[in-house]
Amino acid sequence: MSIHTQESVSGFVATDPKLTTSANGNQRLYFRFGQEHFRREEDGSFTQLETSFHRLVMFGRSAELANERFTKGDNFIAEGYQQPVSFERDGQPVEGEEFVAKRIGHDVVRTRYDVDRSPRKVAGQEAPAREQSRAFESPAQRTVFSSPALGL
Repeated sequence: MSIHTQESVSGFVATDPKLTTSANGNQRLYFRFGQEHFRREEDGSFTQLETSFHRLVMFGRSAELANERFTKGDNFIAEGYQQPVSFERDGQPVEGEEFVAKRIGHDVVRTRYDVDRSPRKVAGQEAPAREQSRAFESPAQRTVFSSPALGL
């Protein structure tokens, strides 16, 4: 079976995320994000170019969770797709594009954080107990067995 891939985007949250509810009760998260750009010079150094700014939206439960966890300035990586958008601003038509994120997470290269691996509670239910055999082991804790090398 082939690997399922999606478009991705990375950047930083440039505006305060805004969570709204549509007429049918669906949650929508919107924020503008920035992407820094660099040019590699012949001497191996980098020159920072102008930062570009774009639109990101999310929908449903993912939008609610992202709204709880992201704030202006956070670095992120998101998976989803681009789509064209058109709307009016100050009576003028605006054409552009936005990134529709299906999943989003903090960029581990630029963000320090702790991971909570306890199971999530399902609405109206208590979280199931985690099996001890499936508990996380860091690479330093794992025991690796290998056969001794044989020389000729």
